[in-house]
Amino acid sequence: MIKVFPRFDEDLLVRLFHKGVKAQWSTADVDWNDPIQFSPSQSLALARMLTPVYLGEQSAMIGASVVLPQMANAGETSAQLYLSSFLMDEARHFEVLTNLYRRLGAEPLTIRQMPEMLRYHNRLRKGDRLDWVWGILISDIFAKNFYTLYAKAQPEALFGKLSGRILRDESRHQAFAEYYLKRSIPQVSGERVQALMGMKDELLGIMESMYQRLYADAEEVGMDGRGFLDRLRTDIETKARRIGLYDALPPSGRGPASVRFSTSSPEPSANPTPLSFRGLKSSRCSTCFLALLCQTPLFQRAQCV
Repeated sequence: MIKVFPRFDEDLLVRLFHKGVKAQWSTADVDWNDPIQFSPSQSLALARMLTPVYLGEQSAMIGASVVLPQMANAGETSAQLYLSSFLMDEARHFEVLTNLYRRLGAEPLTIRQMPEMLRYHNRLRKGDRLDWVWGILISDIFAKNFYTLYAKAQPEALFGKLSGRILRDESRHQAFAEYYLKRSIPQVSGERVQALMGMKDELLGIMESMYQRLYADAEEVGMDGRGFLDRLRTDIETKARRIGLYDALPPSGRGPASVRFSTSSPEPSANPTPLSFRGLKSSRCSTCFLALLCQTPLFQRAQCV
């Protein structure tokens, strides 16, 4: 893994690394006295809606530390270099959002309240570095759309300003993932490409499930959740075509994407319908089973924690 003098390509990833080094910032640069511009109920709703993004920042930070050795083993030195700055970005976002929760006077949802987050996190951990970069690109597109809403709607408020800062980092992350995938996909098999397409559909399906739970919170802060998901799906499909996923598919797999978000909005509910074990398939990770188990009436009556 360790080489004294590895091959070093002066490519886009090196330029993104240099750009990231120059653009570093920290919580000390944030004016935490900026106005919130949310009522107490809206602050709570934002805290709940921000939870998947917050967990995503942590997942990206942890995942990058796992993928770095894989890139070293593959001799991808420039990608290694860039990912080091990526780690710093995600660590900063994690710290900043933690401080934001304190300022909002609210806490994120727990895994028990939204087990889909654990499914999403575990899906990003499966596979090799190519799977991870593809999952990170999808997650970054989600984060970009979310932060853009508030950067535009509240440019002078605390979260609006934070969103603007984070968006500049996310733009580099997307450029990295798009470049890496566009360069890697022509070298993999059609079966591998189909698996990546399946991963996209799976992650979009999990996002839809999370939206079902956060519908009332989106309404509280005036966010069009359905429109948000529709734009998200369009952006992800556009990226899939741009990086060459559809071109690399076997002819039989080039039909329209299989996942479609439902057109009807769910009824707001403070108590979402408990998850069912019906149709549950086995996986390598038992944690998701435990998260589902804690949702059953039997465990809830027993005050399982």
